[in-house]
Amino acid sequence: MRILITGGSGFLGSHIADEASRRGLEVVIFDRQPSPWVSPGQTEVVGDILDRDALTSAMAACEAVYHCAAVADLGKARMDPETAVSVNVLGTLTVMQAAQTAGVHRLLHASSVYVYSRTGSVYRTTKRAAEGLITDLSRELDLESTLLRFGSLYGPRADEDNAILRLTTQAVRDRRMDFWGDGSEVREYIHIRDAAALALDALAPEFAGQALHITGRERLTTRELVETIAETLGGGIDISFEDEPFEGRYRLTPFSHEDNLGRRISSSTYIDLGLGLLEQIQLVSDEGELTP
Repeated sequence: MRILITGGSGFLGSHIADEASRRGLEVVIFDRQPSPWVSPGQTEVVGDILDRDALTSAMAACEAVYHCAAVADLGKARMDPETAVSVNVLGTLTVMQAAQTAGVHRLLHASSVYVYSRTGSVYRTTKRAAEGLITDLSRELDLESTLLRFGSLYGPRADEDNAILRLTTQAVRDRRMDFWGDGSEVREYIHIRDAAALALDALAPEFAGQALHITGRERLTTRELVETIAETLGGGIDISFEDEPFEGRYRLTPFSHEDNLGRRISSSTYIDLGLGLLEQIQLVSDEGELTP
């Protein structure tokens, strides 16, 4: 099978690309930035998500598309709503139209657990609109679509907006951690390689037309998270909580009572959060090293 991954140079997209290659799939990476992670056997196409002709050409001979290109940070979406709407909503429509033109019938869309929350600000609104387009137009465009609602991701290749990368970097370099919240916020962190593997599992025909939640199996508060990082580093880390959480983030659950219920997809094997945090600390300690 040959697949195209929009946003294939990014955190999630690059790991999905590598997992697909490991499973013997032919991979086309489509992104506006060249990927530092592209590996032998993967084809890279540099292009804009709003360029329908470029997308259609890149999708030639592909059987499925993973749509990962997005403005994925809550703060950036709130500060620049025009770009967030353009990329997250119009970009999704462009991908769907290009898939129809190219004869691609399988679409897997990287969404978020925020999508039916009361929180999430502009980011939530754009991801909800993208899901609505997919739900409304898939049959018309002859697409078998799957919504992949990702939770809190962490691991190698994360950018500076990633919470665990920011905290571990600050802990290693400054011997302190500052968190904007009161420490009671609950998250289900999932390692990026586990998330990518589940995204590839979702390519199976039985998941067409489904909304799948891809989240971690361990629930912990942000206070427990920072204390775990501090203990892993041997203690001596100054921890500060600023009880002024960004209004777009949720405390205990991203879901509201009007949620369009999906199904959780999981695996019997996964990367333990403690080991994942240790890996992240080691990556931060090895400054400048690009670790796959």
